[in-house]
Amino acid sequence: MSEQKIALVTGGARGIGEAICRVLAEAGYKVIVSDVVADSAKKLAQEIDGYGIEMDVTKADSVDGAVAEINDKVGTPWLVVNNAGWDNLMPFLHTDEAFQKKIIDINLHGPIRVCRATLPGMKTLGSGRIVNIASDAGRLGAAMEAIYSGAKGGLISFTKTLAREFARNQITANNVCPGLTDTPLIGEITANNELALKGIAAIKQSVPLGRMGTPHDIAHAAAFLASEQAAYITGQTISVSGGITMAG
Repeated sequence: MSEQKIALVTGGARGIGEAICRVLAEAGYKVIVSDVVADSAKKLAQEIDGYGIEMDVTKADSVDGAVAEINDKVGTPWLVVNNAGWDNLMPFLHTDEAFQKKIIDINLHGPIRVCRATLPGMKTLGSGRIVNIASDAGRLGAAMEAIYSGAKGGLISFTKTLAREFARNQITANNVCPGLTDTPLIGEITANNELALKGIAAIKQSVPLGRMGTPHDIAHAAAFLASEQAAYITGQTISVSGGITMAG
């Protein structure tokens, strides 16, 4: 790219977020690695010549403070990838208010906070890109992921609305929906959850391409939506699932 653009990635220190940071750095962006674990964010940032910063997307003060620091010390993000997310698998009637709040706060309220903090800067730049990492669970529903599915479904609709509202500012907004992806979170979910382990094994066997996704599979889709080649794409939802879900 002729002029280095700044990309902010939430939940950027590991898993899909780490892969997105690395792919964007390779594409020439100045990458802001933000994560609730500040040391991990800063370590990765050093490796990719980026900028690491602590950000807890569940807290408005943390988001606003981090974005203010980024604007002051690095510059205005042109690209925002809302990747920070969390889930655990369990039947709906086993969930409670605390679990519900955590899921929705991270997966839906978090991206809303980040977009509210960064969109004014994009408007000033005269263009920008938002890529939200949603989930096929939000498109189709998923057993043992009722709250997560609802939050990601809300994120998909939120993204479409941003695409309509900010098109006049030359800002695009799109969703990437991973299918089953081999991340550290999957290991954490299945470690002491036999029901989740069986469910994920069944999903894995159903993938037409015969394997789980990798973080880089998702990262390249996000990078495409940020590229010049995708300048006329907005309000869209792309599944990266190995064919386990197919749009009709």
